[in-house]
Amino acid sequence: PQLWVISPLVNIENMSSQVESGVLLEKVGRVGVITMNRPKVLNALNLTMIRQIYPQLKKWDGDSETDMVIIKGTGGKAFCAGGDIRADTGKAGSSLSEIFFREEYILNNAIGTCRKPYIAIIDGITMGGGVGLSVHGRFRVATEKTMFAMPETAIGLFPDVGGGHFLPRLRGKLGLFLALTGFRLKGRDVMRAGVATHFVESKKVPEMENELVDLKSPSTENISKLLDSYQDQSQLDAEKPFVLESHISDIDRLFSSSSVEGIVGNLRADGSEFANKQLETLSKMSPTSLKITHKQLQYGASLSLQDVLVMEYRLSQACMRGCDFYEGVRAVLVDKDQNPKWNPSSLEEVSDQSVEKCFSSLGQKDLIL
Repeated sequence: PQLWVISPLVNIENMSSQVESGVLLEKVGRVGVITMNRPKVLNALNLTMIRQIYPQLKKWDGDSETDMVIIKGTGGKAFCAGGDIRADTGKAGSSLSEIFFREEYILNNAIGTCRKPYIAIIDGITMGGGVGLSVHGRFRVATEKTMFAMPETAIGLFPDVGGGHFLPRLRGKLGLFLALTGFRLKGRDVMRAGVATHFVESKKVPEMENELVDLKSPSTENISKLLDSYQDQSQLDAEKPFVLESHISDIDRLFSSSSVEGIVGNLRADGSEFANKQLETLSKMSPTSLKITHKQLQYGASLSLQDVLVMEYRLSQACMRGCDFYEGVRAVLVDKDQNPKWNPSSLEEVSDQSVEKCFSSLGQKDLIL
């Protein structure tokens, strides 16, 4: 969670005059290349960047001169560590959170529906908003530097940017486990979990990019073969088992419940070291966020990406109306005391009715895709 980035979002009125190149958009041969370019803040995604990427992606997608799109980050530490959200986003009188989430989710959908092969090179920290820029694309290449997490329940939010679509589609209850606990996956494990499609050592990435640009017939199949060949050359950590391998059956058993209280009950009754560790983690999270997230993944398992994003937009606005998000940002990012005072403070106090209300239509303000 501490990798969520906080800095002032650009004032919308005079944005055009102060656009920095937070994202570089270029054409290399017949390949559209998007480079996240804010290394000092771990390439955090802000509204300016969303407004640069979206029209360019749509143009490349409909353009006969473009064969594929590659997205990557600069600085060597992060692909994109999350959304750039400041503490007062969405407080009374601010429409910024409405706009930010709306435009971010529209971009996530454009990536998910992109007809051209879309290749995300997730070399480094990939969290929250960075997951939304990568996971819905056709190819996601992890390296030994990749660190993936959806840590939103720790700041009073939920794993958005389409998390309700891809997380329940991971094997068994793995997605729910990652969503509730914010567990961090690293390197090859990001691929083993099913979040990335390939694992390539980071020193081989520049050569791989050059070969992608040089592909004479860049069909999905040929791109897939090329990425497979780079994965075959990458033996780093190949002998190490998946970090959660010995716990997969525990996760499936312990996280199978129709309620968060049920999961907590399972963990308590189990009493193993692994179960106790997850209990401790969950006890620090926003109870409201945990309940919203559980239902989000339950619903999302049978919805299209578009319907999930519409649902998540409703949830984002419910979180902006509540108090846990501001308290989470304060505790994790502003005061950094890591001691949020959640309200309600226990799962029992979060009523099913209040959770259900978060999913209700916003009428004319609903997200339209």
